[in-house]
Formats: sequence, C-alpha cells, structure tokens
Amino acid sequence: MAKKQPAKKPAKRPVGRALPILTEARACTHCASELPLGPKPLLAGKSSARILIVGQAPGRVAHETGKPWNDKSGERLRDWLGMTDDQFYDESVTAIVPMGFCFPGTGKSGDMPPRPECAPLWHERILKSLKHIGLTVYAGKYAMEHNAGGAYASVTEAAKAYADHLPERIFLPHPSPRNNLWLKKNPWFERDVLPKLRRRAAELVG
Repeated sequence: MAKKQPAKKPAKRPVGRALPILTEARACTHCASELPLGPKPLLAGKSSARILIVGQAPGRVAHETGKPWNDKSGERLRDWLGMTDDQFYDESVTAIVPMGFCFPGTGKSGDMPPRPECAPLWHERILKSLKHIGLTVYAGKYAMEHNAGGAYASVTEAAKAYADHLPERIFLPHPSPRNNLWLKKNPWFERDVLPKLRRRAAELVG
C-alpha cells in the first residue's frame, strides 16, 4: 500500500525584518518645540510590507495609546480595506508612514495639519526601504496634495480617478467621521471604489 503523504502546511506569511530607518525616525525630535504633547512619532512597517498607508498625522487617541489609526477613522479605514485589526497592524503586511509623524495639536475645527517637516526629512529614505509595496493608500487632503503632483483640485477628483491608479495606488478621502456628509453625497465611492480596493488589498494580504 502506498504510503500516505502528509498534508502540506499552509505557507507562512513572511515575517520581514525591522527597518533601521524607522527606528531612527521614531527617535526624531525635530519639531519638539512645535508639538503641544511633545514628539512621539508613530510609524510601522517591516521589509516585507505589501500595503503602505500614507495618512495625515496621528490623532490624540493614537498619540495617547501609541498606536496609529487607533480611533473611529482607523476603524473605517480598515473596513474600507476589508482588513482585520490583526492584518492591518501586522507590520510584515502593512506599513504606516503618515505625512506628519506626531500629533500636531487641536485647532478650532479639528486636528491641526501635519507638521510640514516630516515628509521632506524622512519619506524618501523610508519609502526606499519598503521594496515590496504593491498598494499605496493615500488618505486625506494632505497626502493627496503631496503625492498627486498637482493633478487634482480636490480629494473628490482624485478618488474618482481610482481606475487610473489601481492596482499600485489609490487616493481616498480621509475616513474621519467628519466626512460622513461627503460619503452621503458621493455614493459612487462605496459602490464603485471600495469593492476594487478590497479586492486589491485581499490579493496582497493573501
């Protein structure tokens, strides 16, 4: 009788290695005098990361907990991507490199804009170290304006052009609850864009 072959074990997700540039960036104090709660750069990612999230800047809850996207905006973003918390926070899968690394403080109508120093100081070197990114998600106005090369007058325009950019990248409105009205006015986003975004993220998460 032929010997029964053992069942193949499912392939393990690559663990990836820690990135020295992220360790360096997490120690940055360049804007310390401008930050109301002090510097606390929040970034994530390992060498094997497949999805890159470029948002605006950590909110107060993220700053206090030391966990990026740890709020209602993060819950919505994970829903848009079709990712679980475990998948989203697995640095071997997902890298998080916002426009501003630290909580910038609160203004009259919400959080202040990201500090403008972070992207010129750090982004080029960090992004060069992320060699396996298959999808970059730009969330919000500041990420769009910095990375769309002036091609769009608004986030709405950029989001509508999703077919021009997928599967490599996509521009999204910020997932903040403050944008609930935008979502109601633009039903095409949930109908047309999110299924394609989730499909691409699922391909990369595996």
